[in-house]
Amino acid sequence: MPKQEAPLQHLSTFLPPETYHPVEDYLHRYKIHLTVARQRKSILGDYRHRTHVHNHRISVNGNLNPFSFLITLLHEIAHLLTFEQFSNKVPAHGKEWKKIYAMLLQQFLEHNIFPVDVEKELLSSLQNPAASSCAEDGLIRILRKYDVNDNGYKLIEEIRLNGLFKLEDGRIFKRGEKQRKRFKCTEVATGRIYLFSPVYEVMPVADF
Repeated sequence: MPKQEAPLQHLSTFLPPETYHPVEDYLHRYKIHLTVARQRKSILGDYRHRTHVHNHRISVNGNLNPFSFLITLLHEIAHLLTFEQFSNKVPAHGKEWKKIYAMLLQQFLEHNIFPVDVEKELLSSLQNPAASSCAEDGLIRILRKYDVNDNGYKLIEEIRLNGLFKLEDGRIFKRGEKQRKRFKCTEVATGRIYLFSPVYEVMPVADF
């Protein structure tokens, strides 16, 4: 997916107020090459560790609201700090990463940066941060309230039973019942069954 380098003077437009300078400090201290990517459905951010040729590289989706952008960026910086301490000798989202990510979240929570509802969800996750940035279902639901643009997408759980929805690749599905934590959905063209997270974003479509 095409990316563009984020000039530091414009980075503040992607971040919540009063967070630019602490973020800038990490970017300079670790010589991070930060890029802002167009919307990617599969990931919100990405980290590539430094090599003898390249500095640390992080990309974050530019369509995220400021709170989601910051949380995702901190998630990736936590990967960087984990690499600096342990190289590739620990799991990507193991206890070492979780401890560092929780430390980063705590650093920003201390300055009352987030809205009360977002802060509450983040505090509840500090003991065991999720492997995916913004991955806790409750946090995703809350962060969506701060999206500026209504792009027409809905969460799977917001699609009515037997309602149709479309993925970005054009495939159309019928939403079925919830099974434990995921929704059982049928691909209309093939009849195949797939399980979807309740907070996966899809485009609703009119019934045939």
